[in-house]
Amino acid sequence: MMTNLKDQILEIANRHLSDESHFLVDVIISSKKGPNKVLILLDGDEGVNIDDCADLSRAVSNEIEESNLISDAYRIEVSSPGVDFPLSMDRQFQKNIGRTVKVSLDDGKDVKGELKAYDDKSLTLEVTKGKGKKKEVEEVTLPLLNIKKTIVQISFK
Repeated sequence: MMTNLKDQILEIANRHLSDESHFLVDVIISSKKGPNKVLILLDGDEGVNIDDCADLSRAVSNEIEESNLISDAYRIEVSSPGVDFPLSMDRQFQKNIGRTVKVSLDDGKDVKGELKAYDDKSLTLEVTKGKGKKKEVEEVTLPLLNIKKTIVQISFK
C-alpha cells in the first residue's frame, strides 16, 4: 500500500506544480513514531523558494483531506532536496552543470570535480589534481552504471 500511496501523492503533487520549470524529485513517506510524515522534494530549473514549497504543501494537503487519502494523522513537508540528497534526475544534473560535485563510485572511490557534461550514459567532470605549479586539470568521463551517488558540493569561498 505504501507505493500506491506514494504514487497517488506524486500524481496529486504533479497536478499542482506552479509551472513547467518546477519538478518533483521524490515523495518519501515515513511512519516511525506517531503521525505519518509525507516529505515531497521539489526542485526547479531556477531553484525553488519558500513560497513555491508552501503553495504546493497547501494544495496537496487540501486534496489529501478532500479525498480522505490518509485517514490517520500525518504531517506534510515540502522542501527542496538539501545538500545531503544525491542528484537523481536528468534535470537535476543539467541544472548543476558548472557546479562542483562529489561522485561516489561502486568501487568505493570518490571523484570530486566540476560537472561539465551529462547524458543518459555518463557524466563528465573537470578534475583538478595537485596545487600551484604542479596543478593539472583533466576531464574524466564516468559511466552512470558505475556511479552510486552524486552530491553537489557547497562552496563557502
